[in-house]
Amino acid sequence: MPANVTAPDSLQLDVLAGDAGFRRYYRLNTNPPLIAVDSPPAKEKNPAYVEISLFLQSQNLRTPKIYAVDYKQGFMLLEDFGSILFRQRLDNGASSPLYGQAEKTLVDIQKATIMEPAIPCHDRAKLGEELALFEHWFLNRLLNYTLSTSEKRLLECFFEQLISSALEQPKVLVHADYHSRNLMILSDQSLGVIDFQDAMYGAITYDLVSLLKDCYVRWPSGWVRQRAIKFKQALEASGLLTDIDDKQFIEWFDLMGLQRHIKVLGIFSRLALRDDKTSYLNDIPLVIHYCLEASMGHFQGNEFNQWFKQAIIPLLKRQPWYSEYLDAQL
Repeated sequence: MPANVTAPDSLQLDVLAGDAGFRRYYRLNTNPPLIAVDSPPAKEKNPAYVEISLFLQSQNLRTPKIYAVDYKQGFMLLEDFGSILFRQRLDNGASSPLYGQAEKTLVDIQKATIMEPAIPCHDRAKLGEELALFEHWFLNRLLNYTLSTSEKRLLECFFEQLISSALEQPKVLVHADYHSRNLMILSDQSLGVIDFQDAMYGAITYDLVSLLKDCYVRWPSGWVRQRAIKFKQALEASGLLTDIDDKQFIEWFDLMGLQRHIKVLGIFSRLALRDDKTSYLNDIPLVIHYCLEASMGHFQGNEFNQWFKQAIIPLLKRQPWYSEYLDAQL
C-alpha cells in the first residue's frame, strides 16, 4: 500500500460501474479509498493512460494519481475521485457554472501542446477509419443495409469534406472523449478528468463539440452556439486562435460534430453488437438528431441529410429501441 494509505485487516473490493471499454473498476475499503482497475493489456492502452495522466498532472490538471501499475497483467491502483459525475450535477440545474469550469479546464488542456513522448495525430487516415465505422457497424451490421454504388460516392464525397474541415483547423492536444461522463466533481468542487488514454493531436473544435453536443445530454442549439463563440473568445485570449471569424469557427465546430457523431453511430452499434452493451442503442436517437441538425445547416451536408431521412430513417423506425428525438424533451 502507498505510505499515506492504511488498509483494514479485511480488504474489500466493491464493484463500480464500468465504461465503454474493457476495464473493470473496484473501490477498496482503504483509508482513503483507492480504485483498483483491471485493464486487459491486450485491449486497453495502459502505457498511454499512465504517460498522458502524468503529463496532464505536470500541467496542473487533475487526473487520478497513480499509485501502482502492473503493465503485464493490466492492473492499476488509482486515486479515488469519488462518485459525482459532471452529468449528475447537470440534473440539478447547475449547467452554466459547470460548463464554464469545464471550458476553462479544456483551454488548459489545449494549451498543453508540447509533450513527450509523442502522441498520435488525428490525421486523414485516422479520420477516415473512424468514419468507416458508420458503414460497417451502423449500416451493415445494425440495420442490415448495403450501400449502392451511388450512395457510396455520396458518402465518400461528404466524408472528404468533413475530413478537410478537420485538417484545416489549428492542432492542439485533444482528450478525444471530453464529455459529461468523463468529468468528475471532486470533494473540493474542482474538476477531475478521466478516460483520456485516447488523447491525440487534432482539431481545436473536437473536444468542444464533444462537450457541448454531448451524446448523453442535449441543450438548445442557441445555447450551444453562444457557448461555442464564448469559447472561441477564450482561445483568442490564450493565443491559441487568431484571425478566424465567428462564422468560420462555427462551421468548423458543426462539421467536426458531424464527423464525431457519424463515427459514434458506428461505435455505439459496435458496443451493442460486439460487446453486448445494448444500453448504448438508447443513445443513438440523440446522436442522429445531432447529425441531421448539423447537416441541414450546411450546404455540404444537404445531400447526406436528405439521403439519411429517405433511406435510413424508415429502417430505424422498425427498431424496438428507436424513437425520434424531439427538442420538446428539453
